[in-house]
Parts: sequence; C-alpha cells; structure tokens
Amino acid sequence: MTLPDIAAFERAGLKAWPGIAVEWDGAWVRRAANGYTKRANSLQCFDPADNDDAPARLEAGRAWFAARNLPPVIRTTPLQSPALTAALDAADWRAIDRSHLYAMPLGETEPDPQGRALAPLDPDFLAAQQALQEYGAGTMDHLRALLAVLTVPAAGIVIYRDGAPVASGLMAIADGIVITGNVITDPTRRRQGLAAAMMRTGLAWARANGAIIAALNVQADNEAAKALYGGLGYRHQYDYLYRIPKEA
Repeated sequence: MTLPDIAAFERAGLKAWPGIAVEWDGAWVRRAANGYTKRANSLQCFDPADNDDAPARLEAGRAWFAARNLPPVIRTTPLQSPALTAALDAADWRAIDRSHLYAMPLGETEPDPQGRALAPLDPDFLAAQQALQEYGAGTMDHLRALLAVLTVPAAGIVIYRDGAPVASGLMAIADGIVITGNVITDPTRRRQGLAAAMMRTGLAWARANGAIIAALNVQADNEAAKALYGGLGYRHQYDYLYRIPKEA
C-alpha cells in the first residue's frame, strides 16, 4: 500500500489533535488550545509556495499568540515556505524538539484482554491520563477543552493490571489515518510490554472503525519510543521541528 503524502498526514493531524481557536492566513494556520501541547498551539505553513509578505505575517502570528497569552511557536515541516524559513532565520528563532512522523499501513492487531477503548471524555480515560501523566487540575481542564472540540472518531485507550490503569493513549481517525497521541505508561511498570499492548488495543479499535493507515509523532531523541513503534511496524516518513524566539 502506498502511504499518503506529507500534506495528507499534516492535515489529518489538524483534525486528530485540534486547536480550539483556529485562524487561516492563506496556507498558514494559527492554532491555540490554552497552551496544551506545542502542536495545538503553533503556527504552521501548508504550502511551500505561500511566500508572500512572510516577515509581516510572522509578526502578525506572533501578535495573535500574544493576544492569547501564549508564546509564539512555529511548527516547521517540509511543507514550510522558504520565505517563512528565511524570516525565522533573519529573526534568529531557534529550533527545538526535533521530531519524526512515523506511519504504516494498518493491519490486524489483537487487543489486550484488559484494555478498554473509551470515549475521549469518559471519566475513566481522563482519570487514567491524570494519574499516569501526573497532571494537575489546570492541565486537566486544558486537556478536556481540547478533547471537547474533536470532530473525528476518537477513543481513549486504557490498559489495566490488577484493576489499575498502567498505560494509556488517545487514538483519533482523520481521513482514514489513525493518529496516536498522549501515550503514557506507569513508570514503575515499564519494560512489561504495556505500551505495546495499549498500541495494539488502540489500533484494533481504529481498524474496526475504518482506519487504513496509522501515524504518530515521536521526538527524535526518544529512542525507547522509536524502538517501540518500529517493533509495531511503523516506519519513518519525514522530520519536523519547532522554532521559538531566541529569547524564549
């Protein structure tokens, strides 16, 4: 099976991990979600040919984030226009969080017998995320707000052992692509195959709900996660990073 192109993955990502406030400026999109994750709180260009007035539009984006009490962040993918890259370079914005997009055709997987696929706002999924991520009340409010604007099929996956949540993640299907996020495992129970069990459970749910491709984002320096996803069949597709002002 031929995998989708970069634009298809990135547009699916907009739907699978949405902003709460969204504003398009040509092929540039600004998104904000109360600061919860850089991906949902960043500016991104979707067309390398959209080069017009890049310095002014970059400043307009910076003001847009400031009006929402958010730091300016640019998500830089291979779709970014050369003019935006030049404007960032001229202003000495620095690169952080180099990452990869991994993807694969979605085949059959066996869900874990103690796994559950829950609605994203189900209290049991939220409780698992809060416990495993060690989120405070404010961060949980931001997570709930983001999940509340999801418009695509999605499930919160939780793996249990001895009645307690030990691994969790979010699966969302956009344009036939299931995108995984918020993956977390109990740190006291790592190397027990729990993250893989969570992934298989979520991918089984996704396939049953129409997904044919699986994709996810992984930070370049997270060797354990890259090994996990590679073992499941995911393969590197392209790189991206974030850029922030030098003084940030």
